[in-house]
Amino acid sequence: MGTTDLPLPDGRDLRVHDSEGDGFPLVWHHGTPQSGRLLPPVVEAAAARGFRVVSYARPGYGGSTPRAGRTVGSAAEDVRQLADALDLPRFAVAGASGGGPHTLACAAMLPDRVTAAVCLAGLAPYSEEYDWYGGMVDDSSLRAARKGRETRLQHGETQEFDPTSFTDADWAALRGTWGPLGEDAGAAGDVAAEADDDLAYVAPWGFSAADVRVPVLLVHGGEDQIVPSRHSEWLLRNLPDAELWLRPRDGHISVLNALPTALDWLRNLLAR
Repeated sequence: MGTTDLPLPDGRDLRVHDSEGDGFPLVWHHGTPQSGRLLPPVVEAAAARGFRVVSYARPGYGGSTPRAGRTVGSAAEDVRQLADALDLPRFAVAGASGGGPHTLACAAMLPDRVTAAVCLAGLAPYSEEYDWYGGMVDDSSLRAARKGRETRLQHGETQEFDPTSFTDADWAALRGTWGPLGEDAGAAGDVAAEADDDLAYVAPWGFSAADVRVPVLLVHGGEDQIVPSRHSEWLLRNLPDAELWLRPRDGHISVLNALPTALDWLRNLLAR
C-alpha cells in the first residue's frame, strides 16, 4: 500500500492512499471526520472482490491542504486530478456517511470516468421540501452551518458527540469489524475541516441528483439517528438510476456491515 501527497494546479496538496495492485479501481470517500487513510474492513472486502481501493483526505483532513468555501461538487475535480495522476481512466466510487454526497459528485460530474456508485448512510442535498433534520439525535452542527462559517466554527469549539446518536448495533460494530473506523475518526477530528464539510452539505452541492446518470446503490439503516433513512429515500426518488437497500435494524455504523454485499452488487454490475 502506498501514500503520497499529490500537488494540485491550484497549489494545494491532496494526500492519497492506494492499496495498489491490478484490481478494478474503487475510489473511496470518507465520512466526517476521518483522515482518508485506508480502513482494513474496506480494503479487505474490496480485495476479496477484485477491487483496488484508492482513498484521499478531503481538504483540511489527514494531510490535505484546507480549502475554505469548498462545495460537495469540488470533490469531483480533486478526484479527476487523482485519477489522472494514478492513470485510472475508469473507476467506480463508493462512500459512507459524509462520503456519500462526494461519491455522488463524482458520479454526476465525471460521467466519462465513473462506472457506478455505492453510497452507505449518505446525506441527501439540503431541502426544505421535507424535514431534512428529522430523526437526527443531534442536528446542532448542521443547523449552525446554515448560519454561516463563523457560527459553525464557534459551535465546533464546544461541540461534544452525543453517544445516544449510535444504536447498540453501532457500538457493537465499533467494538468489532469497524473498530478501525472509530479509531481513525477519533484521531482525525479537525474543527475547521468538519465545519467545511457541514457547510458544504447544507449549501448547494454544485450539481443535481438528476445529473447522476450512472447506476447508484443506496444502503441505509432504518435506525440511523445521524443520517436518517429519509435521506436515501429522497435520493431514490430523485436519482435517475438507483436502488435502495433499507436495512431496518441497522444504525449509522452497523449498516457498513453490508459493504461486502454492496461490493458484490458492484462487481456483478461491472461484469455485465
